[in-house]
Amino acid sequence: MSRRRSTPWIHRWSRLLIAAIALLGALVTGYLTVVKLTGGAAACPTTGCEQVLSSPYATVFGVPLTLFGLLAYIGMAAFALAPMAVNPAEKKDLHSKLDNWTWLLLFAGGTAMTIFSGYLLYLLAFEIKAVCLYCLASALFSFSLLVLTLIGRAWEDIGQLFFTGIVVGMVALIGTLGVYASTKSSLATNPIAPNQDPSAILNPVGSPQPGIGWEVTTKSGPAEIALARHLNQIGAKMYSAYWCPHCYQQKQLFGKEGFNELGLVECAADGKNAQPDACVSAGIKSYPTWQIKGQPVAGVQSLEKLADLSGYQGPRNFNYSWPAP
Repeated sequence: MSRRRSTPWIHRWSRLLIAAIALLGALVTGYLTVVKLTGGAAACPTTGCEQVLSSPYATVFGVPLTLFGLLAYIGMAAFALAPMAVNPAEKKDLHSKLDNWTWLLLFAGGTAMTIFSGYLLYLLAFEIKAVCLYCLASALFSFSLLVLTLIGRAWEDIGQLFFTGIVVGMVALIGTLGVYASTKSSLATNPIAPNQDPSAILNPVGSPQPGIGWEVTTKSGPAEIALARHLNQIGAKMYSAYWCPHCYQQKQLFGKEGFNELGLVECAADGKNAQPDACVSAGIKSYPTWQIKGQPVAGVQSLEKLADLSGYQGPRNFNYSWPAP
């Protein structure tokens, strides 16, 4: 008399584990998407998170990369839970087909996400040169989803699975390289012409200098200098932190000469000429935040908008437009 082999515990719980990890990944990428779209600062123990979110690699086809990650994680959770919505006792054939197809989709999705995450880790280490805990967590989630997909069921045809993985992996890698080819090309274009979108040089490269930040590299025109002096004269303040990439973007719009004319308040306690108490008193929640005529204005602002808000009457032939016209 033979005894029926029991189902391994990982096979019983794999779909729920995959769904749980996918939902956790969706929470992380959803949070980062909101931060990216609102121009806020991500809660992160390192400055690398801000560097990554403000880098040109954080946007694909004009859409935050984190939004694509959010959709991918939601899709993985849906694939994992879909068969559970069908009662196998009532619709056995439908449940069996749904189970098989969703496992293939989970494997394909896990493979593609792992390949993409691997390339992003490469960018993180060698291009952006920053440590982003959210990025590392997302990469771990993607790899975990792939592993759970592989060990979460008894695959019958390993050869076919291997072939599918190769095809999906190649498509994902080629697609990833194609998506970022234009980004790398634009970063190589320096300097840029006036009155064009300066995103190619607005995003900082490497780590900020301790207490100082990234060097301002753009050149100011007469209009930038005049606006900066006007803002200083009316008592406008720009609250910033030396490690904040968005603050660097704002400085790059003014240029080196104009930036030196601004009334800046350094909020980072370890920054040069730091005034953290002044930032707390002003109720600063994110960087940069402007105080113009008693009104707070958060985020990177175009020079045109700053001119309008401050009542500036001088020349407006600014070198750089933001966002692109």
